[in-house]
Amino acid sequence: MVFLHFNFSMKKTWWCFIFVTWLCLFSFSDARTELKARHTEHLAQYNHTLALILVEYASAVYLSDLTQLFTWTCSRCGHLTEGFEIIELVVDVEHCLQAFVGVAEDPHAIIIAFRGTNGHSLQNWIEDLYWKQHEINYPDMDDAMVHRGFYTAYHNTTIRPAVLGAVERAKKFYGDIQIIVIGHSMGGAMAAFCALDLTVNKQENKVQVMTFGQPRIGNGVFASLYSELIPNTIRVTHDHDMVPHLPPYYYYLPQKTYQHYPREVWLYNIGLGSLAYRVEKICDGSGEDPSCSRSVSGTSITDHLVYYGLDMKSDDPEACRIVTNSYVQNTSIRDSKGNLILSRDPATPFLQLRR
Repeated sequence: MVFLHFNFSMKKTWWCFIFVTWLCLFSFSDARTELKARHTEHLAQYNHTLALILVEYASAVYLSDLTQLFTWTCSRCGHLTEGFEIIELVVDVEHCLQAFVGVAEDPHAIIIAFRGTNGHSLQNWIEDLYWKQHEINYPDMDDAMVHRGFYTAYHNTTIRPAVLGAVERAKKFYGDIQIIVIGHSMGGAMAAFCALDLTVNKQENKVQVMTFGQPRIGNGVFASLYSELIPNTIRVTHDHDMVPHLPPYYYYLPQKTYQHYPREVWLYNIGLGSLAYRVEKICDGSGEDPSCSRSVSGTSITDHLVYYGLDMKSDDPEACRIVTNSYVQNTSIRDSKGNLILSRDPATPFLQLRR
């Protein structure tokens, strides 16, 4: 046969090629195993009941009626989140951002929730997910690169100082209780940066994160460092939701590509119609488990807007607007850009508005 006809020189060259190839594959395999092992240590444990509670907060933060939201009487408030008390509700009108901080009875924790992108601008926002990376200005995070837009949305707006101030007030009143940070879509990206900020800059050691439909927010170095600093993190993805696939992951460009951190829980359906049932797959510790959401094409906006059967979008998707009653309108003090913070001291039941 033709492939048996080699001279000695060709045979020597061929076996050298095989040896070098084997050596490279062996080294690559070891590197991947080491990375995966580093990620799988102390991974967060998924709790279905807790996820059902936290997704209600992630859905409620989208609502535009600030009075109902602040008093926790809105259409998405109550049920599994009954007894929740908001301490701070911040609206950055300039950038169409919204978040709240409050204290829950079950689980007994400070809850921080960030709103994702409003429906009317979702398509434009998805197209903007190809922005280039930005160095993160945190200690001991050399070579870590993050998405400039997400990083800026948390760090360079009204959101950060309002959230950190509310957490400080809550801890003075309730003590050193756990902090749970949540968000959907871009709100999930902001939740991750908030958790990192609390851990690194505020030395908080009881921070937990759960996000829904979150995009990638940094490179592989960032993903690795994040997972070490905040191991109690769950990223929930849904079927063909397109946002977790963005910005794109390029396997052959490990230094430049965006990469998810662990741990992912992938929700998907098996069967059709009345015979369909939902699967909650707990993924591996790589952050990019090929058997989870990466096993399907990310082509659905519909899957992005529903998690655990709840709407993850604004009740008024056509505009970034807020609704308040006459009391709020008459007593609120806004900055020159219209940004607004509704604030309540945990020790007092009355509404206080401040700049």
